[in-house]
Amino acid sequence: MMVVGMMILSAWAQNPSRRPSADESKLLALENAWNLAQLQHDDKALDSLVADSFVYTDYDGTVENKARFLADIRDPEYRATLMTNDGMKVYLYPNTAIVTGTYHARGTYRGKAFDHTGRFTDTWILLNNTWQCVASHTNLIHK
Repeated sequence: MMVVGMMILSAWAQNPSRRPSADESKLLALENAWNLAQLQHDDKALDSLVADSFVYTDYDGTVENKARFLADIRDPEYRATLMTNDGMKVYLYPNTAIVTGTYHARGTYRGKAFDHTGRFTDTWILLNNTWQCVASHTNLIHK
């Protein structure tokens, strides 16, 4: 939770005249919870963050539904050792939000090391007073 607080303070420090709204703070915390869930293979935590209609487009063009995305998180051959976001921005609309930023992921998958830096765009909607991600798209900057 300390990391989440530092991320929120960092965003506020870039524009001290405007504090993040409660929804912005919540969405930034959810993005960081997502990273933690990936590091810990916690598909149950991610299940609560993504909508049943979730669509994920990976950097290589692969498109996955929620079930496939969660299966990948459970895969014991996926061993992330680092999963961070930087420069996140939240764009709020009525019952919808877009979160953009950069990510850095490092680890091994099927015995091969990976170290990716890329950009992401996540689309969140407010369903029954709960934010859920309905779409996520990543692309690589450095591989």
